[in-house]
Amino acid sequence: MTTIGVDTSEFVSETLGGSAAATFDCVSSIRNRFDKVLTFVEVVADGLSVAAAVAGGYAAYHFLHLGKQLHYPLQTVWLVAFGMAILYTILLDRDGAYQGGNSLLRIKETERSLRVSAQAFLLVFPITFFSSFLFSRWVVVFTLITVPVLQTVEKQLLFVAVRTLRSRGFGVHNVLIYGAGFSGRRIFSALVRSPKLGLKPILMIDDNPELIGQEIFEDSYRRKHSIKVISEEISVGLLETYRCGFVVIAIPTLDSKKFERVVDVARNANVRLAFVPPDTVSLAYWTEYSDIDGTLLSLVGRPVKHWYYELVKRPFDYLIALLLIAFFAPLWLSIAFALKLDSRGPVLFRQRRVGINGRLFDIFKFRSMYVDAPAYAFSPKESDDPRITRVGRFLRRTSLDELPQLINVLRGDMSLVGPRPEMPFIVKRYNAHHRQRLQVTPGITGLWQLSADRGYLIHENLQYDLYYIRNRSFFMDIAILLHTVVFAMRGV
Repeated sequence: MTTIGVDTSEFVSETLGGSAAATFDCVSSIRNRFDKVLTFVEVVADGLSVAAAVAGGYAAYHFLHLGKQLHYPLQTVWLVAFGMAILYTILLDRDGAYQGGNSLLRIKETERSLRVSAQAFLLVFPITFFSSFLFSRWVVVFTLITVPVLQTVEKQLLFVAVRTLRSRGFGVHNVLIYGAGFSGRRIFSALVRSPKLGLKPILMIDDNPELIGQEIFEDSYRRKHSIKVISEEISVGLLETYRCGFVVIAIPTLDSKKFERVVDVARNANVRLAFVPPDTVSLAYWTEYSDIDGTLLSLVGRPVKHWYYELVKRPFDYLIALLLIAFFAPLWLSIAFALKLDSRGPVLFRQRRVGINGRLFDIFKFRSMYVDAPAYAFSPKESDDPRITRVGRFLRRTSLDELPQLINVLRGDMSLVGPRPEMPFIVKRYNAHHRQRLQVTPGITGLWQLSADRGYLIHENLQYDLYYIRNRSFFMDIAILLHTVVFAMRGV
């Protein structure tokens, strides 16, 4: 898409799902001095987490009495730690870790850390065999396993710190959003959830009289952030009054004359501008943008399937599902006993769902509702829904009712990670855009389940599934599984 003074970034795909109808190239160029300091702090924090992993690996090497128990001078250990920290930060930088923006639900950050650890392992481990510099391979292995864990904790702490600083006005750029429709609401939600961007929506304008005066909330059940829609002529004076440094045109069908007028105002006010492009391509296709000698081309295609990912995914799913069933066997028995004591009916609940390419299968769950509840209806949104049993309320809150779906994974109906399978009566209402969800095997967990939008219907938040389908990889699956474990432990 065309922007004024704005470099492209991955923000679009991560917030609006990579859809051609909701592309929003944004922000990596909006880097003031405060943002540069934050980037420097992040680089140093990443280096320190790697150094800490090396020190921890060396301590574990001696504590567990592994290998030949070689003793190294402290200076040597810190030299290796420094070298590993430099290697990691270079690999992270090459992977785009310091380009600004926020990764979708911070899954991308965990995925990047896992991928970079694998790359570092492939670079460092062979050196231990051929180099004259002897250093325990156990320490290297411990380091490369520990780094993703430490960096995940580090990124979370940085996120909280940045969010706190942004809330106090440090390095914040005020944003005017022109358009209160679907795209405008999505952009508003994406910006308030991404404090690292430093973009604060303070004004939403629309020409539709039916929308004037409405209070637009962030797309989530938490409803923490909101913005009011007003009717106002976009002018240099308005932008100066509200100190807006960024304007977003969020109306894909905006009249060309109105569009040019807003562009002129943005130029005259010396503020940056981005816009959502018109819906010129069917949403059944993926659209990417390529700059060829100053000419912007839209490339239409479909998601690329990587054979190596498909080759690894099924065996990985089967092995992990088998191990989890064995590990949780005592818990399964306890849940079954509690369900029998709480209410009459079977322990397991079976329901027809739609899988890959529209194939029907029976999904298994621990029964969380009374037996006289409708078998096919929209899922309860509130925990006090009268259809839910007492034990069922606990199971749903902790997601333990999903455990029997490991059987579906063993049978090949589902994967550990993927879009949630919908009921047939919902899929019948799908349009071409929604049917893209059926291109891959459905999963137990995924991006939507980890988002604040899970309080809404799945098909109303398609951007998460489309982003996953387009960007899925082995490391992303592992990152989602790790975040799911943390998510469940928090009881969210």
